[in-house]
Amino acid sequence: MESRQRLMIFQQNGSGEQKIAGLKKYGKDLFNIEIFEINEELPPVVDDTSGYLPEDLSCDLVLDFLTHQDLSYDLAALCAEKQIAIVSSGKKIPSKWVMTPPT
Repeated sequence: MESRQRLMIFQQNGSGEQKIAGLKKYGKDLFNIEIFEINEELPPVVDDTSGYLPEDLSCDLVLDFLTHQDLSYDLAALCAEKQIAIVSSGKKIPSKWVMTPPT
């Protein structure tokens, strides 16, 4: 039986590297970490984010370090659909599944 929490971390152009390094250093045996990276320049508005985000999520918690608001908003909607909690620091996304602590 797996006792480690499954984290899926979304980052854009290295935006979560320091936090990921901290999780790996201080949470060594506590987490299984899967990193989903978007490393391309995006237009100011992304109407259809399906080409950037996965179709399905399988994890206990999502950490959102994406810098593009359209991606974060659709990621939060996907998490709500799958009933997966998401931490999206410093963002304003209205959903009971999203925790938005101040930065």
